[in-house]
Amino acid sequence: MDILLYLIPIALTLGLAGLAGFLWTMRNNQYDDLEGAAHRILLDDDEDEMSHPK
Repeated sequence: MDILLYLIPIALTLGLAGLAGFLWTMRNNQYDDLEGAAHRILLDDDEDEMSHPK
């Protein structure tokens, strides 16, 4: 039972750290464009290479 004195604060700390990370991503607009990445994969990269030659 003495182990609970260590495990409960550790669990609460990890939970608060996860919540803080989630709130940080919400504040930095990480979830604004959810479909952009899905559409970007369908775009052809050859057009970009032709307009910007190396």
